[in-house]
Amino acid sequence: MTRLDGKVALVSGAARGIGAEAARRLAKAGAAVVLGDVLDEGGKAVVREIEATGGKAFYSRLDVTSEAGWNQVVATAVSRYGGLDVLVNNAGLFLGKTSEESTLEEWRRLCDVNLTGVFLGTKLALPALKERAKTSATGGSIVNVSSTAGLVGSPLAPLYSLTKGGVTLFSKSTALEFARKKYRIRVNSIHPGVIETDMGEETFRTRARYAGSNDMDAARQQGLATHPLGRFGTAGDIANGIVFLASDESAFMTGSSMVMDGGVTAQ
Repeated sequence: MTRLDGKVALVSGAARGIGAEAARRLAKAGAAVVLGDVLDEGGKAVVREIEATGGKAFYSRLDVTSEAGWNQVVATAVSRYGGLDVLVNNAGLFLGKTSEESTLEEWRRLCDVNLTGVFLGTKLALPALKERAKTSATGGSIVNVSSTAGLVGSPLAPLYSLTKGGVTLFSKSTALEFARKKYRIRVNSIHPGVIETDMGEETFRTRARYAGSNDMDAARQQGLATHPLGRFGTAGDIANGIVFLASDESAFMTGSSMVMDGGVTAQ
């Protein structure tokens, strides 16, 4: 037996980065995984990787800002695997601009993905999660991927920080709501620091631009100097945390914020 045997998980933004690695590790831990994304080829490639190692996975196109898209992907999980135990709201955008630089259009797009996507995923997956929780030993689990920028202010990306702070408090609030209503669904957030992914590279480009140069190496070293562990995180680091929060091993955790940032916010 593995720690997620018999569970069904849905991961948004699963075609690359943290989402893709979370899907791989959820499947390795025994879950059947539905991957949602707008990057079709990337999502299908991750499914092929999972299936090649004996795991169960299926890709379904998902625009997290679309009610119809969420309804379809949840229905896919239920029809294909019999229900839904775990929702990972991972899809997100980074905007490395100041409040003065950002346009209203950019702000709205950031909110659409980072906030509306989490709201819709939670709302529209809830009926399926509630149904499976009735017969599950420890109930269901929602894992919302926030950021350290959702806990402390970001000098690089204030609007991104605003949206991720919203994810943090939405996670706590829904955890309390679902506990009050006795839904048996836990809700926790996970807070990556700088991770070696495409989004992590965007933070280096932003840092270099603020410094008035295109020196990415210098930007990386400047960021690295803030990490007590002496390295940036990997997608695997965060995926391991997601697997833990999805599993019965975290059955007494709800409304919690799991920080995985190499010690940055401890300073």
